[in-house]
Amino acid sequence: MKVLYEDNHIIVVEKEPNIPSQKDKTHDIDMLTLVKQYIKEKYNKPGEVYLGLVHRLDRPVGGIMVFAKTSKAASRLSEQIRNKEFKKRYLAVVDGKFNETSGILEDYLYKDERNNISKVVDQKKKNAKKAKLDYEVLNYDDKRALSLVKINLYTGRHHQIRVQMANAGHSLFGDQKYGTRGKGKQIRLWAYEVEFIHPVKKEKLIFRDLPDWTMCKNSKNI
Repeated sequence: MKVLYEDNHIIVVEKEPNIPSQKDKTHDIDMLTLVKQYIKEKYNKPGEVYLGLVHRLDRPVGGIMVFAKTSKAASRLSEQIRNKEFKKRYLAVVDGKFNETSGILEDYLYKDERNNISKVVDQKKKNAKKAKLDYEVLNYDDKRALSLVKINLYTGRHHQIRVQMANAGHSLFGDQKYGTRGKGKQIRLWAYEVEFIHPVKKEKLIFRDLPDWTMCKNSKNI
């Protein structure tokens, strides 16, 4: 497991794609368990290890995750998330060429619990929630007609990036639920940067972790 930062209050790690953030019905090994095991072994801790899960990544998505090592840190980080002070930025490879090099997507999403998918719907639909993100095109592969984009989330809706990009005509490469290209391939979505205030030291922290994608290596704009 790749550890990006660790102190007595928090631990920041890289989640590999296809590992659940926490236990699910598959009972496959999950990040919460993996990090607990890491702490238990590193510090030879007896008994149960406390670890707070303050945010999640979809199972197929890789990138940075932040965990709290104390209940106080967990509470303060969760408050930052509620207040939109905890910022997450993503990289994605999507289908097609954009007309504009940057833009904002605002939609209303409805989560279909039974089928575990989300849909763009009219804002008047019951239980519809507003979703907002902005994007910037960093690179374009003319031969494959694929774009590398940087995405900032303003809201944290279920499958938000995947649904909004697909609705805009730029579905994520390798997305099995909402995509049109790369079926059977790994989804190209990565949480590459997080920014927040340390829950105890009160310092601004920024962590970056880039995926091993060719389009990232060829881009000078990240």
